[in-house]
Amino acid sequence: MPHRLAATLALLAFAACLYASGVHAGNPFVTTIQRALLAMAGTYVIGLVIGSMAQKMIEENVKTAQKKLLDSRTEAGTRDR
Repeated sequence: MPHRLAATLALLAFAACLYASGVHAGNPFVTTIQRALLAMAGTYVIGLVIGSMAQKMIEENVKTAQKKLLDSRTEAGTRDR
């Protein structure tokens, strides 16, 4: 999950930089590509961090929900007898 998020964000940043720096501003090709690649690399790292945090949060929430479900089953079983 973190790699997919990072790759998606990086490609979006790359495309946005190509448009903003190349098409809209009219910068030379080399400058445009350098800036877009730098933005893509930076955004990939940021996306990895955000994706890892999101995955950890989801795993913790699932673990908590499973524990609550298991505890509720155990409590119901002891009261029934």
